[in-house]
Amino acid sequence: MTPPGQAATGRTAGAGAAPGRARCGPTARAVHAAAAALLALAVGAVAVRGVAEPGIALAFSVLIALGECVRITLPGDREQAPIGAAGALAYALLGPLRGVPTAHGTLQVVAVTGVGLALAWLPALALPHRRPPWADPARRDSAARRLLAVGFAAAVFQPLYNGGLVDRFSPEGPAYGAFLTAVAALAALCDATLAALLRRSAGGLRFPAALEDELRSLFGIGSAIVATGMLVSLAAGEVGLWALPLFCTPLLLAQVSFRRAAAVRATTGQTIASLARATEVAGYTPHGHARRVADTACALGRELGLGTRELALLEYAALMHDVGQLSLVEPVPDGATAVLPCAEQQRIARLGSEVISRTGVPRQVAEQVARLADPCSGPAGGEGPVPLAARIIRVANAHDDLLTAARGRGVGEAVGRLEALEVIRLGRGRVYDARVVDALARVGGQARA
Repeated sequence: MTPPGQAATGRTAGAGAAPGRARCGPTARAVHAAAAALLALAVGAVAVRGVAEPGIALAFSVLIALGECVRITLPGDREQAPIGAAGALAYALLGPLRGVPTAHGTLQVVAVTGVGLALAWLPALALPHRRPPWADPARRDSAARRLLAVGFAAAVFQPLYNGGLVDRFSPEGPAYGAFLTAVAALAALCDATLAALLRRSAGGLRFPAALEDELRSLFGIGSAIVATGMLVSLAAGEVGLWALPLFCTPLLLAQVSFRRAAAVRATTGQTIASLARATEVAGYTPHGHARRVADTACALGRELGLGTRELALLEYAALMHDVGQLSLVEPVPDGATAVLPCAEQQRIARLGSEVISRTGVPRQVAEQVARLADPCSGPAGGEGPVPLAARIIRVANAHDDLLTAARGRGVGEAVGRLEALEVIRLGRGRVYDARVVDALARVGGQARA
């Protein structure tokens, strides 16, 4: 129940998030351990007591497995299995089936969800040299969240249903639907919170920003998953198991639209990658300068609490921040625009913005590049405050320019970083934004070569 910005530049929006996926912090380990313990308890309980209504359990486990096999990549390089998630939620909220009460209970819901996930992972075993799904931290995170969120929904709904308290609501009346909606909403909030915790553990994104991203995603594919799960559980009370394929079809069609949107993002990313390399190929900037600036800018953005969408736009703008240099008759030595007069820096930034605005990238990217060289201490030319992204990129660009100059003088890496930071600190609050400079001191300007 979980999305923007997979930049098709080869990195996840907010550079550095993808490599962070290899790390498994204490929070992620705790979530994985809780999900594993819950699944072990559920499987053990079902093994002892037997499977209630095995035909229904089999149908839902197959639906979950098929849904897991038809995954989509959401913005931010996150995978989701909407049909699998909707099927698991529907089973957790399943009351009567064709008017006949069910009695599968909370633990069987978790066990069936776990079986569905396992069935989806089995085909990978038959493919040689393919990384198994459980070796992928993102898939482990997804499975853990699914088990815990579905277990939460079942723990709220099933005891009330099996205890007869839900019988006070007529299945045809609004009260029953409102109750299901409330339970599904709580389960979605539980899933969003778990997703934010895992992203905080894996990629260094601050928890408030990660939670904001996840809650925003609930209005997209998340709302479709919740609505489909509720619809299947309600419809199954009237039409039986035919509700599973019938009412999951619209969600399958929605996945086609998401794939088309992903193709558009890929095209945008290719455009950005081409523009980012144009200045290097033409000899205006050193090799790797744009990528290093983008990495440092995204590290600063995460430190300052930017969310996934803001990080994506920041990365785009950082990669293309030097496009305006193509208008120069003679290249700036080492591409170091930070040493140019302020008026010349502003002219280059605005020329680059004009080029970017014609490429089809989001409008905010061109606006950020246009304001890169504006003084951070106040509005410039009545245009309003300088966007935070522009202030971040200005610091990141100056840091790389100064570090490149230090390398050219034969200064060691550690000393060069200290020198660059001290020079930038001299302009703190005047040339460079004070918050961004402080963030650079905290993260240490760690850019990837």
